[in-house]
Amino acid sequence: MSDDIVRMFVNGQAMRGGSLNDALAGARYLGPVRTAPRYRFFSFDDVFPGLAPVAEGGWAVPGEIYAVSYTDLRDNLLPREPAELELSVIELEDGRGSLSMVCRRLPGPDDPAHEIIAPGGWREHRAILTDHA
Repeated sequence: MSDDIVRMFVNGQAMRGGSLNDALAGARYLGPVRTAPRYRFFSFDDVFPGLAPVAEGGWAVPGEIYAVSYTDLRDNLLPREPAELELSVIELEDGRGSLSMVCRRLPGPDDPAHEIIAPGGWREHRAILTDHA
C-alpha cells in the first residue's frame, strides 16, 4: 500500500450491496474479514450498526476490508457516517490493525440501540428483520 492508502474495515451499509458502498467506489475490495473478539456490535434503530470495544464479552464481528485513499475516506465515506460513530483503529482477527467506525460510547439503556448477536453480523441481522416483517 502506498502512503496515501489505508485499510478500512466496514460492517454495515458501506459493505458491498449496502446503501453507502458507493462511497468506496474508488477503493479496492480486499475481502471478508472479522474483528478480533474484542467488540460488541449494536444496531441503531436498525438503520446502521456500530462496533464498541470492550474488555470482556466481545466477539469476532464479520465485515469487509478495503484499501482506501485518505482522500476518498475524507471526501466520500466519513461525511456520510452517523454522528453516533467516530473513526478509530480496531484489531482484526489476525492481529492486524485497521481503521473503522466505532461507537462514540458504549450504548446505554436509554439509547436507540440494541445489541446484534447474529453470527453473520449486519447482513444476517437485516435478513432476520426482513423475515419477521
